[in-house]
Amino acid sequence: MKDFINKLYKNHSLIYKALLFVSTTFLIVYLFPKSGKFKYSFEKGKPWQSENLYAPFDFAIKKTDAELQIERKSINDNAISYFDLDTTVVSAIRLEFQSQFNVLTFSDSLSIIDIDGIYNKGLQILNNLYATGILDKEYNYTADKQIVILVNRTQRTTTNYSNIISQNDIRVLLEGQINNLGVSDFKSQYLSLFFDVIKPNISLNKSLTDNSLQEELDKISLVRGSIERETLIISKGEVVEGNKFKILKSLESEYQSQVWSEANYNWILGAYTLLVALALLMLLLFLRKYRLDVFINNTKVTFIFFNILLMVFLTTLVVNYNSSYIYVVPLCILPLVLKAFFDARLGLFTHVITVLLLGFVVSNNYEYMFLQIIAGIVTILTVSELYKRANLFISVGQITLIYIVAYFAFFVIHEGSVENLKWETFVLFVLCGLATLFVQPLIYAYEKMFGLVSDVSLLELSDTNSKLLKELSNKAPGTFHHSLNVANLAEASANEIGANAMLVRVGALYHDIGKMKNPTYFTENQSTGINPHDELSSKESASTIINHVIDGIEIAKKNNLPDRLIDFIRTHHGTSLVYYFYSKEKNLEADINITDFMYPGPRPFSKETAILMMCDSVEAASKSLKEPTSAKIDVFVESIISKQIESDQFLNANITFKEIQSIKKVLKHKLANIYHLRIEYPE
Repeated sequence: MKDFINKLYKNHSLIYKALLFVSTTFLIVYLFPKSGKFKYSFEKGKPWQSENLYAPFDFAIKKTDAELQIERKSINDNAISYFDLDTTVVSAIRLEFQSQFNVLTFSDSLSIIDIDGIYNKGLQILNNLYATGILDKEYNYTADKQIVILVNRTQRTTTNYSNIISQNDIRVLLEGQINNLGVSDFKSQYLSLFFDVIKPNISLNKSLTDNSLQEELDKISLVRGSIERETLIISKGEVVEGNKFKILKSLESEYQSQVWSEANYNWILGAYTLLVALALLMLLLFLRKYRLDVFINNTKVTFIFFNILLMVFLTTLVVNYNSSYIYVVPLCILPLVLKAFFDARLGLFTHVITVLLLGFVVSNNYEYMFLQIIAGIVTILTVSELYKRANLFISVGQITLIYIVAYFAFFVIHEGSVENLKWETFVLFVLCGLATLFVQPLIYAYEKMFGLVSDVSLLELSDTNSKLLKELSNKAPGTFHHSLNVANLAEASANEIGANAMLVRVGALYHDIGKMKNPTYFTENQSTGINPHDELSSKESASTIINHVIDGIEIAKKNNLPDRLIDFIRTHHGTSLVYYFYSKEKNLEADINITDFMYPGPRPFSKETAILMMCDSVEAASKSLKEPTSAKIDVFVESIISKQIESDQFLNANITFKEIQSIKKVLKHKLANIYHLRIEYPE
């Protein structure tokens, strides 16, 4: 049992990766749509590339959205509207008219017979108005719109909308009939009488009208025929257009609408799981073969898998809401983030794997995958020095332009013209570009969540006005000046061999912060001419010198410096000897323990840490050169770095002899410029 536990402990890193791999696979498969997928790819106006296609089952030919829209419009235009007639209004209005007419004052020239005649004519006018009825308000109907008049929900008559008197027609009708009566002396009073008593008696029965319309709309058939099983749909090489295209779209829609049945659910789920697992396995193998440092670090592997899962989740979320908005998902954030924390090659490989997975989610998968992969390549090629804001804006503009150009080309290929170009899709690409700018705060959040370091953070840490570097310049000014010189040498060397120049520069600035604890024990800080080592034994002096590495690690952790910078503090002396005090002790005593004079290590394990070791040793030792010349500098640089190679200090670093030679060349050139001879000025 104990052996089993020990075995688990030894392999805990691989076990974690296996669990991460399995859980990510199942989560991605869980997010996939639970419906069938049409296995053929076709484009309108293009030849059918596959073999002859026969109907796999009976299915209906669905009408297009345009056809359905035309049918709905026709029904809306021809639908019957229902109006209610209030029969109590007319009798009430007659009584009101009689009452109002009796109090009306007429001219004395009118006889009683004439007044009675005018009264009877008024009743006739009312009868004429209410023969068809008066609407309660204006309705947005055409003149020939057919309407049904209901009395107590029973059909009374059917007529056209123009036959019913509207509110706007009343004045014209009244004035025409009153003029025929010859009562011009009191026309205005008589007209006012009618306006006081007339009330509408016809109003729209909205409930019945809407229900009737909905019944007619519900009768619309969504299909226009059917295809029987084993019927030839399209032959190989035949152009996909017209009715053939509609049948293929119907078959594709039928596949997509089929929910997985219990019989095939497990089989399809298993097949999806295999494909997703295969894609993620390729990523792990890539990390294992080409990015071993990333593969070994479980936090970094988790970070990569988390970003893949996040992109799949966002895409499926948008597809489930409305697949038209698929291009608003800022997928190019993925290669941007991975390039910021790792490198371009890993960022592009992961992006391609993610796009392949998303091909299961989107409908027009070939177009989508082409656009996203091209955009990912452009992202990797254009984005450099992400910490510079202008670079990010320029790159996002280029990415958006590539999206628009590629989409335009695909649309022309599909449609054969630009007449029906969907301009709103270009707006989605612009929104996608704006969303990509969110990468800056996202990188900051990732740094806090996963403890990673990006160039943006390195730029902040390189500021010599930061609290820690300012403290170093105050407590150990000589060490601070030495660190600046080493940073310049290391940055130039890193640029020469293609290493991370920003990282090695910042590492160089902080590599000797442990000397702040006992600054006067280091020669670069001894300004008084007093050497405290004179009062110590060689062993004690060596211990003090060696401890600046341990002290530096403690100070770095106390100030929350990233682990990647602490690595430079730990490794900048590797397992080398404090040679001066070792030789001094050896002259006094033959039998000594060499480990007392060795740095604890570890040795440099990357190009950047190896560069720092070389630059640190060369810069520090260069102070001892007397009357330096180019020849002396060449021999001096060769001697120091050769000793480091002979003591296997670079054994764990992935740096080649060719790269070391390039670094030597840079160091020789830089030191020759630093120590160049000046002319003697006259006094």
